[in-house]
Amino acid sequence: MKVLVINGSPHPKGCTDRALLEVEETLHKEGIETVRLNIGNKDIRGCIGCNYCAEHGKCVFNDIVNETVSQWADADGVVIGSPVYYANLNGTLRSYLDRLFYSTSRTLNKAMKVGAAVISSRRAGSTSAFDELNHYFTISSMPIVSSTYWNEVHGFQAADVEEDLEGLQTMRNLGRNMAFLLKAIDGKRAEIPQQEKNYFTSFNHE
Repeated sequence: MKVLVINGSPHPKGCTDRALLEVEETLHKEGIETVRLNIGNKDIRGCIGCNYCAEHGKCVFNDIVNETVSQWADADGVVIGSPVYYANLNGTLRSYLDRLFYSTSRTLNKAMKVGAAVISSRRAGSTSAFDELNHYFTISSMPIVSSTYWNEVHGFQAADVEEDLEGLQTMRNLGRNMAFLLKAIDGKRAEIPQQEKNYFTSFNHE
């Protein structure tokens, strides 16, 4: 089994990275392979609502969004990490996720891919950013992995996270819970429920 680990921070060795490393190491101990993707320092523009993807099955902007769809397809689960800016996700990560989830809504089956959000903040705003990330999972029939606290660490730099012993403990428990859920779903792969997509409520009364 394989988990795609996405770091949305522009600092590849910062606080978010340190939290993700703790999850990755735990997954490895549980026999789960991981693939790291650092996107926080990439030039990623937001969705322009052109619906090119509806006809062509991919985003009109041929950048890292289209390039990484195959990695999503190969993964059994994803861990997405973000720093907190003004009580929200990193804007680059939001642009990436908006475009990837929308452009692949018809072409990439995300149902029962296990999803986990990881947040790092200096002090506050982590729970609202955590909620934002989980929205992507819950609209796509992706089971969410929880832990023994909200999936967050605190610090201004990576060295500070080393002192957040509860945060690192939360990351390890998150990794164990994710491994358990991945294995449980894999054992029931033939019984994964069908997803109905026949209706689209638009309230167009013309």
